[in-house]
Amino acid sequence: MASRATMDRMDRVTGWWMFAGVMLGIAGVLNVIWGIAAISDSKFFANNATYIISGLHTWGWVTLILGALELTAAASLFAGGGFGRWMGIFAAGLSAIGSLLSIDAYPFWSLSVFALSIIIIYQLARAPAVE
Repeated sequence: MASRATMDRMDRVTGWWMFAGVMLGIAGVLNVIWGIAAISDSKFFANNATYIISGLHTWGWVTLILGALELTAAASLFAGGGFGRWMGIFAAGLSAIGSLLSIDAYPFWSLSVFALSIIIIYQLARAPAVE
């Protein structure tokens, strides 16, 4: 027979938690790659784009740190911990804000990331279903 803590964890981890974990993991990897590219002066970023936070290098560090937070949240969500839920909400919230800050350079991409972040926040903030 499984322990009470294991049963509670199994009740919390639903398909939406897995979805949120996968999406946070993908976003984390992409943000780490984009952060490294911005720090190393890659040429695929929009020319003459204005950034709210200083310049491209600073925005690269912000994106890299956000990616690390998202990867940590995804790993914790896969482990089924309550910490992952709150960390996922926090990381998705920062991702939503960050995507709106870069809307001038990449409008469609920014709105897509914003919408996905809001879905992740909603699903993680919902109370687990009680049977």
